[in-house]
Amino acid sequence: MLRAPSRAAFPCNENTEPMSPRQTCAPCLAVVLGVVAAQWPPFARAQTPEQFYRGRTLEIVVGFPTGASNDVYARALAQHMGGHIPGQPSVVVRNMPGAGSFLAANTLFANTPRDGATLGMIAPTAPLDERLGSAGARFKTSEFNWIGRVNSLVNVIFMAKSSSVAVIADALTHEATLAGTGAGSAVSIYPTVLNSVLGSKFKLIMGYRGSAEAMLAVERSEAEGHCTGWDTLKTRHPDWIANGSVRVIVQFALARHAELPDIPTAVELADTPDKKQALAAVVNASEVGSAFFTTPGAPPDRVAALRRAFDATMTDPDFIADLKQSRVGLSPMAGEALQSLVAGVGGLPDELADRLRPLYGAASGN
Repeated sequence: MLRAPSRAAFPCNENTEPMSPRQTCAPCLAVVLGVVAAQWPPFARAQTPEQFYRGRTLEIVVGFPTGASNDVYARALAQHMGGHIPGQPSVVVRNMPGAGSFLAANTLFANTPRDGATLGMIAPTAPLDERLGSAGARFKTSEFNWIGRVNSLVNVIFMAKSSSVAVIADALTHEATLAGTGAGSAVSIYPTVLNSVLGSKFKLIMGYRGSAEAMLAVERSEAEGHCTGWDTLKTRHPDWIANGSVRVIVQFALARHAELPDIPTAVELADTPDKKQALAAVVNASEVGSAFFTTPGAPPDRVAALRRAFDATMTDPDFIADLKQSRVGLSPMAGEALQSLVAGVGGLPDELADRLRPLYGAASGN
């Protein structure tokens, strides 16, 4: 039961000149508030993560259409992560495609409650977009609270077997069409930067809603190829890989993927240190990969709870089995390390950023 403080607890006594109703005795108010706070039940002052998440629905906002590897990861996480979060909330996925995932990023940054009840997944190139001032990037990736990465994201360019471009060297002398999506997505950024730095002749046909539509365009011969995640190609069309109807000609990563030992990386193709440095800065997004975050300003204890739940999910046998069944990889990174990685992109030297900006701007629509 709450008890009123004694008269002696107040610095104002009967010898004090009476105060008008509009006057305030600050010391008295402080004493009252202190006594109330000390006696008030803990649940009335603040909720623990378990109290906050119990009975709640956690939402994962994915900045891409359904069907690609990012969506596969989000739905697998939604199915298994809730059981590892204190309070065991239910978890649902909402797809919010648009502007190369900028729609989702801007919404999560400025128009979403900062309470830890929403996770997001956007393009891994978003930190570089922000650093270079890409049009439409109205977010600060270093202010998001990064929860963890499921897998590094190696993008590739694949070409239909019927294309005259059979290896990456052919793209330096022959024009080849690629089905493209949003201007800010890696799907469009990587080939355009390759054109700018190495002189390849890829021509992007824009306007497809995600890699599923873009791959359908290749199947219909509307385009000769497409740039997408290696996991996405494996998930959507393992038959194309098995029967040789498409050929992977280049991969966007700092080192060759274990499953693509004979395919050169874009960085390897650079013939000068400056070109190598520029390409390495762009493809560093592969390390950010398929990653999740919550909003800026979320309570630290909830961020910590989400990070530990994410880590536990990465070793959950049922989660791992689901990824294997979906033919996608697993190379997790803890939220703390991911937070540092994203912040590092923001620390890109001005000189390199100035060199990248015109190359990157052509790709991102600036």
